[in-house]
Amino acid sequence: MASDRWAPTVRQQIGRGRLLPLGGPEDGAWITESAVGEVLSRAAYEAGAYLGAVRVRPADPETAVEPSVPAPWTALPPGRLRIETEFSAPVGQPLPDSAEQLRQALFTAAHERLGLVTAAIDLHVTDLLDDPAPAAGTTPQHPSPITEARTGASHVAAPGPPQPPPGESPVRALAVLLADVAAAIPGVTRLATDSGPLMPRTGESPAHPVRIRDSSEPPGRHVQIELATDETHRCLDVARAVRAVVTTAATADAPGPVTVAVIVTAVEARG
Repeated sequence: MASDRWAPTVRQQIGRGRLLPLGGPEDGAWITESAVGEVLSRAAYEAGAYLGAVRVRPADPETAVEPSVPAPWTALPPGRLRIETEFSAPVGQPLPDSAEQLRQALFTAAHERLGLVTAAIDLHVTDLLDDPAPAAGTTPQHPSPITEARTGASHVAAPGPPQPPPGESPVRALAVLLADVAAAIPGVTRLATDSGPLMPRTGESPAHPVRIRDSSEPPGRHVQIELATDETHRCLDVARAVRAVVTTAATADAPGPVTVAVIVTAVEARG
């Protein structure tokens, strides 16, 4: 049954949370809530604190605007965001000082590592630590508690002309080409071939990270691509670079204007 086929995909979408806008309405980029939680958890650890659950929602729902490209399923519209999280604080420092230090570290990470337009960060203390907090500047030696690390995803080969099997459709060949082009952008660690589509449709493969929809109605061709980045590159900058090269590569033989949406599913620690 179709419902059985797509049940794992739906469960995975719930696990990684909503899609949060990167940058503004012209950027056409989103990131999963789980990936944001992992990045902020690492930033908090470096600042000497431990985060609990991370939740992100629109700060001003009435001021949200329509994106310049078709939005993926579960995606929030571009606009300012409010981050809410719990944290454990060391007993040796006044709570207001600990909270303000953590808030500044999270603001910096949200802007400089990700590219989120963050209006506010709400912090809730849930525990006091008798043990010393991690030294500032260190990184955790374990996966983030927000979500389990994704494993098993394959890297995409270096750019080159598509080599589809005999009889493969032109759309599939184009998807292979666009995957190669995107994978060559600095900061892209892999394409998210393990994540499945964000909006299943009859006849689509759930495994490929590049989805193409051609239509006689505007936009003529829409491309959605899922990928992971490394933490040494700002997510928004990587997404912008990917959109630029994929738009160019997808223009040939397109039935009309080309739009591209990029979805960052993970920001991976290096080393």
